[in-house]
Amino acid sequence: MHEVINVTKTHLPDREKLDRYIDRIYETNWLTNNGPLVKELTARLEAYLGVENLLLVSNGTLALQIAYRALGITKQAVTTPFSFVATTSTLVWEGIEPVFADIDPKTFCIDPREIEKAITPDTQAIVPVHVFGNACEIDAIEAIARKHGLKTVYDAAHAFGARYKGESILNYGDASTLSFHATKIFHTIEGGAIVFKDREAYKRARLMINFGIDGPDSIAALGINAKMNEFQAAMGLAVLDEMESILSGRETVWTEYESNLKGKLQLQDRNPDSTNNYAYFPVVFDNEETLLQTKAELNENRINPRRYFYPSLDNVCYLEGQNSPHSRDIASRIMCLPIFPGLQHSLVSKVSGIVQLEGVAVR
Repeated sequence: MHEVINVTKTHLPDREKLDRYIDRIYETNWLTNNGPLVKELTARLEAYLGVENLLLVSNGTLALQIAYRALGITKQAVTTPFSFVATTSTLVWEGIEPVFADIDPKTFCIDPREIEKAITPDTQAIVPVHVFGNACEIDAIEAIARKHGLKTVYDAAHAFGARYKGESILNYGDASTLSFHATKIFHTIEGGAIVFKDREAYKRARLMINFGIDGPDSIAALGINAKMNEFQAAMGLAVLDEMESILSGRETVWTEYESNLKGKLQLQDRNPDSTNNYAYFPVVFDNEETLLQTKAELNENRINPRRYFYPSLDNVCYLEGQNSPHSRDIASRIMCLPIFPGLQHSLVSKVSGIVQLEGVAVR
């Protein structure tokens, strides 16, 4: 019997290469506080992604929280209910009221028309998500932000390396945040980053992530500890060395799923101006019963897909009173299939076969 196949598999880079980075930590005895590996990873990521003002932080959740604070967002933000819970919980944690705008049921991204409806006199920002690495309607969102004088913070946790209209997707908005959690296509075990449009916002954020300390005997502002450490950076450098093979391996699996399932189940409509980083492969079933039956059959075969994203965030206990019907509907019927480099052709075929068989059986 084959090993358990989860929805993703953390990429562990070549051990000797990782050890060489770790050896440098032992040589310098510098473990944290903006060490040489953090500086090197920052420079290499800015070059690889084609961005400026990139700030590494200890995780993707703090990336969002620091971005809100650096941009002065304190009252209310319009965001999507179809995302990982951190998109919304970070707003609530920072005392910002999230107001949901429903999604486009084909792209799964926030619907700009719904954003317009959700704006109130207290709205200070829009927090869209590039869902499964697929660019949301950036041009329309930016136009709305300009019209109403709002900040835009893109949750780009899924969008590492994605490009929009020929340039990094991270160059849009006032800030974009990334997650470098172990489940992501690029990771630092835990970690994240913020890319700021404005250099002054970057400087404010850099101060914030180190307790507001601006010198050996000086505290210039309120801050917190959100720094990335050297061991995280060592993992990130070793993974970045292998990004070409990681993306190639994911593309192979993603393309095979698409060939097997296109026209048989609902797949995500991708933005034609956005490149694909092959981060996820979501499928949408006709109803929740079909999804649950298919998931049970996959589990019987030691295959663990995930209900990304479930529940719809307008259903969580601390956010009562909002209703986003498209998000709730898609959340009840969507499931992400296993995808990672090295997933065997036979297993991709097996997953595809079960998904098709169970989907047809319940219709």
